[in-house]
Amino acid sequence: MVAQDIPLVGGGRPLALARWLLVVATMVFAMVVIGGITRLTESGLSITEWKPVTGAIPPLTLEQWQAEFEAYQQIGEYQQVAGPSGMTLGDYQFIYFWEWAHRLLGRLIGLAFALPLLVFWVRGMIPAGYKPRLLALLALGGLQGAFGWLMVRSGLNTEMTDVSHFWLSIHLLTALFTLAGLIWTARDLRALPQGIGPARVTSLGLMVAVLLFVQLLLGAWVAGLNAGLASDTWPLMQGRLVPEADWSRGALWAFTSDPYWLHFLHRWWAFAVLAVLVVLARRLRPLDRRASIAIHSAVGVQILLGIATVMTGVDLWIAVAHQAVGALLVASVAWGMHAVGQRR
Repeated sequence: MVAQDIPLVGGGRPLALARWLLVVATMVFAMVVIGGITRLTESGLSITEWKPVTGAIPPLTLEQWQAEFEAYQQIGEYQQVAGPSGMTLGDYQFIYFWEWAHRLLGRLIGLAFALPLLVFWVRGMIPAGYKPRLLALLALGGLQGAFGWLMVRSGLNTEMTDVSHFWLSIHLLTALFTLAGLIWTARDLRALPQGIGPARVTSLGLMVAVLLFVQLLLGAWVAGLNAGLASDTWPLMQGRLVPEADWSRGALWAFTSDPYWLHFLHRWWAFAVLAVLVVLARRLRPLDRRASIAIHSAVGVQILLGIATVMTGVDLWIAVAHQAVGALLVASVAWGMHAVGQRR
């Protein structure tokens, strides 16, 4: 029997809110995919200013394009990488498009969340106890934009040729955490008309979240350091299982900044994540078979895409697919953790 979106005792239209949150989650997923393209095409530093309102309009005249291109020519990425490779204005317009599209979608997500939230709030459609959570999701969206600009700013000098991989990881992980929060909250709202309270994070769910977080962090650092190029073979790196890493700067530096060691950790930690996700998926079978299938499918495809990304020398669209399925894996894990922790 399908739950009807009728007002609850004390107010609220939970199913309408759940549908809205899933639409926003879909937009966040698209944001992660476009962010991956932006990163892989080295487009992230193409716009050197943050203009929250006027920046939504791209350059419209040749003079405006020349001004943007000249601003880009002042930073290290152009002076040390793009300029010596012979970048033309047309080449610059290509990378500008992806960064502009990424920022524009971020603005649209903000509007798609804030404006309906205001309407739901004014009309008394938000169930009791959910206003703080929705405000927290709104704040996460604002932080995501701020972290994105701090990430870009970290690469806007003549010494750097890329953004800080630490800021990149904060930017990406905040987006994925927001995606998981949207899905979790939507599923709580969908269960509300059936008299089921908010789900809790179980011990199994917490273990899954911690292991997956480490893998996502490693993946973000690998992306930020271009460490996917450290090897184009699998399972061996440099003809050996464990690659040579630079330990001269200390273990902390090696575990956070050495491309070879991070690549090694990312490719093998995936199997620790696989093991715990299989346990979660099996636990889900009698509770929510669709969530179990989603987790099995996402993690399997993700590992295959990771291997393909390595063996193709980080082919653009395979690497983009790897990031996209990673976001789908986060979504499916949030779904599965919620189902396991739901009070029945």
